[in-house]
Amino acid sequence: MPGTGKTMLLRAFARSIGGDFKRIQFTPDLLPSDLTGINFFNQKTSEFEFRPGPLFSQIILADEINRATPRSQSALLEVMEEKQISVDGTSYRMTEPYMVMATQNPIESYGTFPLPEAQMDRFFMRLKLGYMSREQEISVLRRPDSKQLLEELSPVVSAEEIASLRSLFPEVRVSDDVAGYIMDIVEHSRSNEKIANGVSTRGTLALYRASQIYAAMQGRDYVIPEDVRKEALCVLPHRIILISSSHNDNTRFLASLIEEIEVPLEKV
Repeated sequence: MPGTGKTMLLRAFARSIGGDFKRIQFTPDLLPSDLTGINFFNQKTSEFEFRPGPLFSQIILADEINRATPRSQSALLEVMEEKQISVDGTSYRMTEPYMVMATQNPIESYGTFPLPEAQMDRFFMRLKLGYMSREQEISVLRRPDSKQLLEELSPVVSAEEIASLRSLFPEVRVSDDVAGYIMDIVEHSRSNEKIANGVSTRGTLALYRASQIYAAMQGRDYVIPEDVRKEALCVLPHRIILISSSHNDNTRFLASLIEEIEVPLEKV
């Protein structure tokens, strides 16, 4: 929903990790070069110089991404998958940590361009940010201005610490039974008669990694089926396409599908 503080949330997130932040307002006249940058001719030096676009940051907010044309949306594909940008045959590596986040306005459909499946699949998760509770919104009314709060924020983790943590999470153990449970969910999405396109291999890997990360955040070095069930509802819904328009809530449909799958029990 618009006006729920998404941009402020991401600005705060970027400051908390000491990363650069750029917000890009997507519009129908946006060009791919507006995102990636261009080589321009410098008349003083008589040479071409590269002028980086806003994607050359660390935390990127693609605001209302479905308002841009598919051509401009596709400019994000390489940087989201490979963390690099290629312009005129030259590739530029992005500074880690690097993350692209996007918003879609669920209210308006006029003048919008749905994201192609290939790009939707590259988003690690899809989350919905709804309205706050009454008590939470009252607390927002009484607190200092958001800009003041942002100025007071300081980094709580360094880039080196983030890199160290990212190198450790693959060590979280996933038993054969839990890995099989992940595959059961994925295969059910591919064979269900109400689903036109099931979860891709990229989606399977994303669920596997998300389960490892969530388990680590809970203080465990092993994944349990509950971790998989929880993360599946954030990682998979945007990766499936339902045949019938009457089932327009992918998350709810996927939740009902998971309920039908047998959960592996711990062997005594």
